[in-house]
Amino acid sequence: MALTAPTANTPSATPSDARRRDADGMAVASFVLGLIGLLLFNAVFGPCAIILGTLAIARQTQRRGRALLGLALGVADVILLIVLVTLDNSVFWQFG
Repeated sequence: MALTAPTANTPSATPSDARRRDADGMAVASFVLGLIGLLLFNAVFGPCAIILGTLAIARQTQRRGRALLGLALGVADVILLIVLVTLDNSVFWQFG
């Protein structure tokens, strides 16, 4: 694999830029998983949202708000799971 020098049309990507893009992706993934976790598979998506949100914040994402919201939604997923298991010994919930 040959490395080429950046030209005027292609910006140079430094490792910190790639790390920041990864952190931005983690922030968005945390938000999406936390949101989906409120409806489906909160035992899986909640902890994943918490982990991804924490990693995104630790890597100093540009999307800090989404990372914090994903973290909060992940915590809400886990709390919902605990409430459901406590009330009716089930991990599922339904309307009606």
